[in-house]
Amino acid sequence: MGAGAAGMRRNVEVKARLRAAAAARGAAERLGGPARGQVQGQARGRAQVLAQADTFFRVPRGRLKLRRTPDGRGELIFYERPDAAGPKLSCFSVTPTDDPDGLEAVLAQALGVLGVVRKERLLYLVGQTRVHLDSVEGLGDFLELEVVLTEEQTVEDGERVACQLMKELGIEEEDLISGAYLDLLLAKGESGS
Repeated sequence: MGAGAAGMRRNVEVKARLRAAAAARGAAERLGGPARGQVQGQARGRAQVLAQADTFFRVPRGRLKLRRTPDGRGELIFYERPDAAGPKLSCFSVTPTDDPDGLEAVLAQALGVLGVVRKERLLYLVGQTRVHLDSVEGLGDFLELEVVLTEEQTVEDGERVACQLMKELGIEEEDLISGAYLDLLLAKGESGS
């Protein structure tokens, strides 16, 4: 199975409300290896601590966001995924920027801003899965799984991995949410700006 649309990277994602953040953190600590890779932040146990601010722009399809990090850098991220609860395919492209202020100004003028999501993310790596424990400003605590698919893996392979991790992390069907954090903020009448 190849890459997603036009060479985009693929993962299978799950997003859920956390009813017991401490228990989920303990389970992620037991399951995960040390966080590694090109991420910015401090370590907390086996987790990488990431402070992120995501500015979402109006686009005709998918979602486009500029993610800012405390080191003054950013990433422009475009993704497409269904707004459905449970494991789902996400196809995405990421490009780094050393000028997030300039990029945001141009994108805001051209497209308009939908809103901003601010969060503290604990990142754990469990096999091929990025486990995120997110504390989202104005919303509370959430868990996100990103099962990073290899070229050979099918969506169904990723769904099996996600479902197994959901069990191990104590995530129930009723905890699952659809959409993005921005959708939840907008539903509350907040834009996060």
